[in-house]
Amino acid sequence: METMEMMGIRPLFMAAQPHAGKTNASPKEPQEGMPVTEAKQREPSMEGNGPARGLRKGKDMGSIEIAYQNKDITSKMLAENLKGKSFRVYGLDLPEIRHVLPTNIPTVKANELRLDNIFELADGTAAIVDYESAYKDEDKVKYLHYMAGIASRYLKEKQPCPNLRMVVIYTGDIERKQVSMEYDIGAVKMSLECAFLSELDSKGIFQHLKQKVKKNERLDDEELMEVIILPLSYRNVEEKQQKIRESVELAAQIQDHGQQLFALSGILAFTDKVIDRETADKIRRAIEMTQVAQIFEEEKQQALLKVTQIFEEEKRQALQQATQIFEEEKRQALQQATQMYEEEKRQALQQATQMHEEEKRQALEKTAKQIVTRMIKKNYPAEEIVSLVPSYSQNDVEALRIELDAAEDKN
Repeated sequence: METMEMMGIRPLFMAAQPHAGKTNASPKEPQEGMPVTEAKQREPSMEGNGPARGLRKGKDMGSIEIAYQNKDITSKMLAENLKGKSFRVYGLDLPEIRHVLPTNIPTVKANELRLDNIFELADGTAAIVDYESAYKDEDKVKYLHYMAGIASRYLKEKQPCPNLRMVVIYTGDIERKQVSMEYDIGAVKMSLECAFLSELDSKGIFQHLKQKVKKNERLDDEELMEVIILPLSYRNVEEKQQKIRESVELAAQIQDHGQQLFALSGILAFTDKVIDRETADKIRRAIEMTQVAQIFEEEKQQALLKVTQIFEEEKRQALQQATQIFEEEKRQALQQATQMYEEEKRQALQQATQMHEEEKRQALEKTAKQIVTRMIKKNYPAEEIVSLVPSYSQNDVEALRIELDAAEDKN
């Protein structure tokens, strides 16, 4: 069986380890009694990817790289899941996603700004999607860097740059009233399209998902994304922890192994800054079991497919053989019937010919006897009769004469 590293799961687990055991605090949560301004001053700088940022830039580059790998894997899963779908799960009214575009920006170093997703939408625009758990004015400068880098990439590829949308998805930590969606510095004006997970009906959504999973019904794409993002719709850290555990338990009950694996991996990646070690380990074990079950299911399906193919091939060969036997028997029967018909026709024709010839012969004999009889009665000499009727010899003539005399004497 493939190792977890080979299957792309190990970075998801390791991303949670630097924060293992931090169940009661978050880098973004002010301590009780501490002014917000002071908490902001003491807050570590936020860089990297994902819906919940919080790695300390420059202090643990290994952790940063793990987080990048973590987000890269999750982004791929989310991108494939959202392809052809919409942003309705976030409460955004945008055209459907047509294609997933590359997120690399050549002008930005790997350990600096990294955007989350770029999607080509059905109306031809490109949506840059970024996830935030805090609102900062400097993020808008970061978004300008994103757009400038993307425009530069299109220019380098000698392709026209599509109209860009800047989509920001805020976790439950941020409310709409805290955010300004405009950035105007004169020559440049940027409008953001924001989604706020704090506005989701978290309780109602969870109950709906719970009922559907309980009935073993397959989740649609929006519902699957709701399982993943729901824990981040809560503001309080303790609530997040509780909802993470509930979401993990819910995801573990999903019958479809592919959806189950996607949901568990997504929860682990999206909540990697607040998840506790116990829950992370539980997700890891569930993922391992799901992968084993998925491999077993695939092998079972392959074996079933192979048996079906063998059965269909044997059925095809048996049908072909039966058809060949039937066609051969039909050919032989037709050939035999034809031969019998031809033989019966030949015999009938031969018999008819023989009867005709016999009747003709008898008629000729009768006619010849009648002629000879008249000639005898007229006293024609035997020599003359034989010359006129070649079928009669002199003996035949004399024998007939005697027969006629005897009949006359009798009368």
